[in-house]
Formats: sequence, C-alpha cells, structure tokens
Amino acid sequence: MVGPTTFGYQNLGFGAGGADFGKLELIETQTVSGVSAINFTNLETSTYDVHFLTVNDFQPATDNVILSIRFAESGTLETAAVYHVACQEYYSNGSFSEFRSTGISRIRFIENTGNATNESGHAYVYFYNLGDSSKYSNVNFQTQGQGIDNLPIGAFGSGVLPQTSTVDEIQLGTYDVSSNFSATASLYGIKDS
Repeated sequence: MVGPTTFGYQNLGFGAGGADFGKLELIETQTVSGVSAINFTNLETSTYDVHFLTVNDFQPATDNVILSIRFAESGTLETAAVYHVACQEYYSNGSFSEFRSTGISRIRFIENTGNATNESGHAYVYFYNLGDSSKYSNVNFQTQGQGIDNLPIGAFGSGVLPQTSTVDEIQLGTYDVSSNFSATASLYGIKDS
C-alpha cells in the first residue's frame, strides 16, 4: 500500500493551485458478519476535524432493527441516556414520521431494517469536533434502504453528545433490539488543508 486511499475535487478535475480541501482520506474499512457492534478506535483526530462514514448493506439477523451510533471518551463508551437526536423518516407509501429525544442512549440512524433477502440499509454520516475537547461532538446523516416487508425507507437527521470531551472511538450497534448483523463500514477523514 503506497498511502491512504484518497478521493477529492482534484481527482475529479476540480480545484486549482495546490489546495485540495475536502479530500476524503480512508482511515479504515470493516466488513463484518454475525457481530453485535463495529468499533472504530483509530479516528486520527489530531489530523482530521471532520470525519465521514459510509455504511453499506447493513442487514440484521433479527427483523425490524435500527442501527445506531455511540461514542467513547478516553476509551470508555458513553452508554448513559445523554445523547440528543432528531430525525425525519419517510416511507415508499408517502407517509412520514419523526423521532426526537434529548435523553437517549444512542444516536439512531438506519431505521427499521428487515432481515429478508434484499432487505438492507445504507447510510452516510458526517462527524464534527470529535477530537476537540472544548466542543460538543455532533453528527448529521442520511440513510436509505429496504425496510421491513421489503418496502423502501429512508431517514435524515442529526445527533449530538452534549458535553465537551474528546471522542476517541465510534461504535455502531443495534438500537432497541439486540441483534447481530452484517455490514461494510468505511471511515474517512476530510482533509482541511
């Protein structure tokens, strides 16, 4: 391997001069099956202020499962009901629903995924201020996939850990229903200089 995998405006022929702001640099990809969580422990927060996560083909072993995010500070996972989250969910039948909480133990993001053939969820997530101990760590996300009963479903929203701390780990795990799952997740840093 020569160096980190990169993807940015320069690679697409955009940008000028020596600047290449916004370039994605791959930190780690994990492809898992039959696990209860994915943990990213190398966030490279001394290099990146903003992180970007993709999740592809999330499929739980149990039907109707939500994927969620938790943070660890100094190696200790924050499991208390301290997270804030708000999201809008939309369905193929044209209906919408909303979820909001200022006291929840995880940031839920991929909604109501089924476990039948072709039922899976996908998402991208932006993370901000993970390595800045003077700011709150927060996320915004967009998701889509085939939910329960093989119906298309999507969501968009945001979440925050409302305490000033340094986050040194991201955990993806199921919310509400304990279930093993399979997925491919890739974490990138976004180059800002």
